[in-house]
Amino acid sequence: MLIQRPEDILSSEITPRTLFDGRREFIKAAGAGVLAGAALFAGLSRRAWAGGKFTDLQKSPHSILETPNSLREITTYNNFVEFGFGDKGQPAERAGAMRTRPWTVSIEGLVRKPRTLAIEDILKIAPLEERIYRLRCVEGWSMVIPWVGFPLAALIRQVEPLGSAKYVEFITQMEPAAMPGLNLPYLDWPYTEGLRLDEALHPLTIMAVGLYGEVLPNQNGAPLRLVVPWKYGFKSGKSIVRIRFTDKQPRTSWNIAQPEEYGFYANVNPDVSHPRWSQDKERRIGEFFKRRTLPFNGYADQVAPLYADMDLRKFY
Repeated sequence: MLIQRPEDILSSEITPRTLFDGRREFIKAAGAGVLAGAALFAGLSRRAWAGGKFTDLQKSPHSILETPNSLREITTYNNFVEFGFGDKGQPAERAGAMRTRPWTVSIEGLVRKPRTLAIEDILKIAPLEERIYRLRCVEGWSMVIPWVGFPLAALIRQVEPLGSAKYVEFITQMEPAAMPGLNLPYLDWPYTEGLRLDEALHPLTIMAVGLYGEVLPNQNGAPLRLVVPWKYGFKSGKSIVRIRFTDKQPRTSWNIAQPEEYGFYANVNPDVSHPRWSQDKERRIGEFFKRRTLPFNGYADQVAPLYADMDLRKFY
């Protein structure tokens, strides 16, 4: 299996945001996902649109003060295994075939008010914000991404979890005709992730619907994806169709497939090495030199209390 490493990306392939907007060739390659997302939200009365842009975004106080990666980097270097393993460019090439309208999300399990919501209704739950977050992947690369989203806690409040609910499970889309990765035996499909309820309710945890002020491209998880910035990227379920509340820890895709490599918690911990590589350094996409990996991906002040009584080498 060919794995494209961050250092294999030429500096000439990294386009500043100001130049990217005029690149017709990239629009032909990856724009199908963007246009599909733009069509999804057409006609929404709460927000004005201009070419797929959100026009009334709030700036989140939770954003970090770092320069985001370019839109081209964020939308052409992706992990989305339903569209291919290993080659980070495959999701941008293939994901435009995924249908994102109509789209509904079923919320069920240990809740007082189970319901199925259309994506249009989900967008009305809370004001959308731009949140600039770090993303750290377990393979050793990282990005800074200006997400558009809202707190997951706002969605959770809509269904009123029972006192017995301890975990939240996220199940993602299966569309075999559009997703060639589903034919591969690496994972137990559909892709499933999970959080403890207190993690899901944390103010840093968001549901993302866009990036760089625009509708989320298919290859980045349209129309709705989970973003948990202090965890490794594989915790961020993309193209979510079901959310289930349970009293038992969910079985998650990578933990089922390779439990010795991927724990349930997946907190960024530079002191715990992956069995096949160290996690103490990372390479920011677009940079040459590696940088030191920060505990909890730099969010330790906000989230470390969630794990105060846990052995983070055992619960990795």
